[in-house]
Amino acid sequence: MLQGKVRSPKAGTYRFVDHIEAPDESTVVFHLKEPWAALLWNLAGGEGMGIVPYGSAGEVSANPIGSGPFRFVSAEQDKDVIIERNDNYWRDKAKLERVRFVVIPDSTTRALELRKGSADLEINSLTSDMELTLEREPRLAVMRSPGTRLGYMAFNLRDPVLKDARVREAIAYGLDREPLAHFLWRDTVRLAASVLPPESWAYNSDVRQYPHDPAKARQLLDSAGFPAIKDVRFHLTMKTSTEESSRSMAAVFQQQLRDIGIALDIRSFEPATFFSDVTHGEFQVYSLRWLGGNEDPDIFGYVFDSANIIPKGANRQYYRNPRVDALIAKARVETDQSVRKRDYAQIQEILAEDLPYINLWYFNNVMVYSRRVRGLELNPSGNFDFLRTAYLQ
Repeated sequence: MLQGKVRSPKAGTYRFVDHIEAPDESTVVFHLKEPWAALLWNLAGGEGMGIVPYGSAGEVSANPIGSGPFRFVSAEQDKDVIIERNDNYWRDKAKLERVRFVVIPDSTTRALELRKGSADLEINSLTSDMELTLEREPRLAVMRSPGTRLGYMAFNLRDPVLKDARVREAIAYGLDREPLAHFLWRDTVRLAASVLPPESWAYNSDVRQYPHDPAKARQLLDSAGFPAIKDVRFHLTMKTSTEESSRSMAAVFQQQLRDIGIALDIRSFEPATFFSDVTHGEFQVYSLRWLGGNEDPDIFGYVFDSANIIPKGANRQYYRNPRVDALIAKARVETDQSVRKRDYAQIQEILAEDLPYINLWYFNNVMVYSRRVRGLELNPSGNFDFLRTAYLQ
């Protein structure tokens, strides 16, 4: 991966690895250029390194391997992924013999498949209204729990308008998140103050907040040199996916920002095109979610370190702050977690001032499932770990 033989967006993260030894078949020794407190998280956590079969080169995702409770069987793009129980798994064997993940782009069709019984389970892939409707179906049940998935709005800081922090602050004051949380998300989200969720050991909520204040937003835009001409100061383009809830959210943002003189133009794209544009920096404003990767503070290096500006990492905003870079570097080599926590607290305070992101909310995990499926549990990440214990009655 470090040599470029296997393509991975995580290559920049592992730049602290000097070399690796494998003295026997069950031992791997990592030699680092400097201390790296997040090594184990990156190897095995939410942003883990995949297993690459010996002799592989280039693209290996078409036939992934692993050491978990299931083994890969097949995948057909835009159709399905099939896995089956791994009878060589080192822990308790899975009770399900086979699982088929079906690709259904349209959320309404997903709901109909559950209602008809053609599908047994979905997690975090329906609108809140659909979840409430399906909860009334006798053969279906709904499970909810607080989640760590973060919804955020991000800015391209190379843009001549958005590079001014006052403009980003004005947008933050112009957005009113609480009505969205209640009416769009049906109270299934918690308002966010950080990229990290409250469940993280490094979470810091004592940062600058931006309550809804249109008057303050207008003052900031005036001071930034953007007077309102016929009620419009400037246009911004926000890119979203074609997913229904994303488009609905963007439409509300459009209405709210119009009140402070910003004309928000919405451009919706199929998920693959949308994500490609984001990862290539081809946007002014976009909104996405972090799933799992934001549970450890190592995400600050991956997303906000200037050394990880795309394509090296996930700093898609082209954000640069020498203080943040220095704190990330300091925390990376610190083995005392209490000291690291203070460093990460400072990073969160700076990011709340600089606003490369507006942290919107943490989504609850919501699972709709057939009552014939038992042994289900939800964890904060909202991942598929429940398949370890699930079984059919």
